[in-house]
Amino acid sequence: MNRLWFAVASAAAATLLFVGVASAHVTVSPGESAPGAWQTYTIKVPVEKDIPTVKVALKIPDGVEFKQYRPIPDWDVELTKNDAGAVTAVTWSAEGDGIGPGEFQQFDFVAKNPDKEAEVAWDAFQYYNDGSVVEWIGGEGADRPHSLTVISADAGGAANGDAGHGHGHDASDSGASGADASDADGGANGDGAGTGTSDAGTNGAGNAGATAGADSSAAAQSAGTSGVGTATLVVSIAALIVSLAALWLALRSARKSA
Repeated sequence: MNRLWFAVASAAAATLLFVGVASAHVTVSPGESAPGAWQTYTIKVPVEKDIPTVKVALKIPDGVEFKQYRPIPDWDVELTKNDAGAVTAVTWSAEGDGIGPGEFQQFDFVAKNPDKEAEVAWDAFQYYNDGSVVEWIGGEGADRPHSLTVISADAGGAANGDAGHGHGHDASDSGASGADASDADGGANGDGAGTGTSDAGTNGAGNAGATAGADSSAAAQSAGTSGVGTATLVVSIAALIVSLAALWLALRSARKSA
């Protein structure tokens, strides 16, 4: 009987641990968008170690055209391009302490979706200040899976339409050098870095549209994060209750045996 309750307690503890790890994934949202849409995407980077994250590199999937990024204070942005001038990776590097333990950061960017229905994978590389790198590149069932966005005509409502079309900080104006796309595997360390300086306020309604689209995406991300966080909390509490109940029963059984 003691062994049985010990097994139950162990399983509950493992469930609690799994929930904590599963909620710490690097993700790109939204998970659905329409073909050909100019979509505001958000990459969310939580810290799963006891040390800060100081750099994040994101590969741009084939068929997706990177257009703009939203500057964030204390973060430098570097765009890696191929020989054709298309952006193949984006790297955010902290100018300060980075993202601390127990914290997360979100980075917004605008990209044009493929014109046809597809499933695009977002490979990401998370760098910690001790030099370690966590690669979010696995497929379904992997310990560190990459995020997926399904490009489907059924997801028309998920797109941000024409937000920022033809305005703002376009990738072609970023000033980044023609670094080889293969550098993304090492953190997208191209020779030319976007400075994070925005032309906001000079391009009128176009930039206003891009900002509104980014704010809308951030709000949607926050809502989605809130829902996921609530579900995670509920499962965590349930696992904790099961663990405590199993421990109490095991102690009670041990006293009776004595």
